[in-house]
Amino acid sequence: MIERFIRYIQTEKRYSNLTVSAYKRDMEQFREYLINIYGLNDVTKADTQMARSYIVELKKKGEENRSINRKMSALRSFYKFCLREKAVDKTPMQGIKSLKQPKELAKFVPEQDMERVSFEGDGDFKNVRDELLFEMLYQTGMRQAELRGVKDDDVDAVAMQVKVLGKRNKERIIPVSGKLLEMIDGYKIVRDEQFPERDNVMLLVDDKGRAMSPYFVYKTVHGILEGVTTLEQKSPHVLRHTFATHLLNEGADIRAIQKILGHSSLSSTQIYTHNTIEQLKEIYQSAHPLGDE
Repeated sequence: MIERFIRYIQTEKRYSNLTVSAYKRDMEQFREYLINIYGLNDVTKADTQMARSYIVELKKKGEENRSINRKMSALRSFYKFCLREKAVDKTPMQGIKSLKQPKELAKFVPEQDMERVSFEGDGDFKNVRDELLFEMLYQTGMRQAELRGVKDDDVDAVAMQVKVLGKRNKERIIPVSGKLLEMIDGYKIVRDEQFPERDNVMLLVDDKGRAMSPYFVYKTVHGILEGVTTLEQKSPHVLRHTFATHLLNEGADIRAIQKILGHSSLSSTQIYTHNTIEQLKEIYQSAHPLGDE
């Protein structure tokens, strides 16, 4: 049944490869627990007491609540699928609530640090490409996977927008500035001179003219941020957080940001309001005569 479930979330639900791998690993881990503790090989025969004891065992092993909650999410999805397929009469996850976990503020690069980013060079391909890569992430808030998937034809200079393919193959349109469009045009000239016979249609390519890998994007962004901020995380996703936080700080409408980011629910976007509130607290504490009391 696990194999059928994995095919379902992969082909019908169109979950990302990372999510599919994680869910498969989580289900196999639960099945192994049932075999070792209860001698039960069929996960559809598990009951609520078994599911609860599994969660307790994970906690005893020192797993973080966030990790346990993800495993619980996999189990809920699996048994919901089993109910649909009439493989079970009821789900053993009923009544089992997620564990509380501390809210973490989204990490972002302060505006004064972003102002220190510079791309001084002689206009060679690598320098022009790295600048565009960085600016597209920061100015649009797109995910690194979305950036890697942007093709030349996805950029509409007339409408001043770019089309991206997000999670679960959902397309969305992101507005872009005239300055960014000029950067794209300049980059394409340099790229086509560097790789006149390249065999892919991707807008951004690596040093050999090929489609970029996730690690290539990460390494490029990390190298740029390394020189301007002490922030521990220096990933492409941090630029997504930075984009949203800076927009909110400038008074942008949160629902507009939600649409640009491609969040299905407003709650996902609201994490950035906490950053703004924390920033206001810091300003108050440093500026008000009684702020630090």
